Amino acid sequence: MTDRDPFAEGERAARERIPAEANPYIDGSDEHALWATGHEKVAGAIDARKSERS
Repeated sequence: MTDRDPFAEGERAARERIPAEANPYIDGSDEHALWATGHEKVAGAIDARKSERS
């Protein structure tokens, strides 16, 4: 059995351009917050790179 890492899953989802609304965890759970934090970390970095190019 593999332990899931919600933070890493959120990062991967952002890299794959999966929207934050697709968070698979129950709203209000620790896993939901970790997934959202991982997603925001990567999505924010992607957005910052896009604005630097403009």
